[in-house]
Amino acid sequence: MSRLDGPVLAAAIDRLAAVDADIAAAVARIGYPIPRLRTPGFATLLQIMVAQQISVRAAAAIWARTVQACGPAVSAERFLALDDDALRAIGLSRRKMAYGRGLAQAVSSGALDLDSLAVRPEAEAVAAISALHGFGRWSAEIYLLFALGRTDSFPGDDLAVQVGMQRLKGLAQRPDRKQMDALAEPWRPHRGCAALLLWHVYGSATLDPS
Repeated sequence: MSRLDGPVLAAAIDRLAAVDADIAAAVARIGYPIPRLRTPGFATLLQIMVAQQISVRAAAAIWARTVQACGPAVSAERFLALDDDALRAIGLSRRKMAYGRGLAQAVSSGALDLDSLAVRPEAEAVAAISALHGFGRWSAEIYLLFALGRTDSFPGDDLAVQVGMQRLKGLAQRPDRKQMDALAEPWRPHRGCAALLLWHVYGSATLDPS
C-alpha cells in the first residue's frame, strides 16, 4: 500500500489539472494541498469518530485526554478497560462511549479486520466500517483516504468538501452527495486527491479576489 505523501499527491493533482481547467486555476492561485497522513489502525478510526459533529479544537482536546487515559498507545484493549467515569472525564458523550466501545469490541474480537481493509474492494471496505454503530460512509471514506492512502476514496458528504466544490466550480448552491459524485466522476481514479484540494480551496477563502 503506497502512502499518499506529498510527491504522490502533487503528481495526482497535476494529472487532474491537465484535464480540469478549474483545478489548474485553483492550483495556480493557492498551490497544492498538503497530505493528511494518518497511521492505519484502531486509534485513527476511533479518532475519526470522536471528531464527528464537534469543532476541531474540541476534538483535539478530547483526543489528547484519550491518549493520556489510554497510555502510550490507544488500543482496543486499553479503551475497553476504561469505565464510564473515565470516558466521561475524557469528554465523550454517552453515545460516543457506546460507539467507541462497539469499535473496540469489533477490533478486539476480530469481527472487524482492519488489516484486510487495505486489500478489500472499496465498496466492501466502506461497508465493513459502516456496519459499526456511529460509523457511516463519511467515517469510512475518511479512513480509507487518510489512513490507507486510497487515492480514489471520495468523502463527498463532507461539508467542507462540498463547499470547496461549490467554490471551485462557481456553483450557486452547495452540491449534495449525488451532485458531488457526478461532478467528481471525471476525476477518477484520483477523486480522493481532488477532495484534498477541495479542502484546500475551502480553507483558502480569504485568498480569493474580492
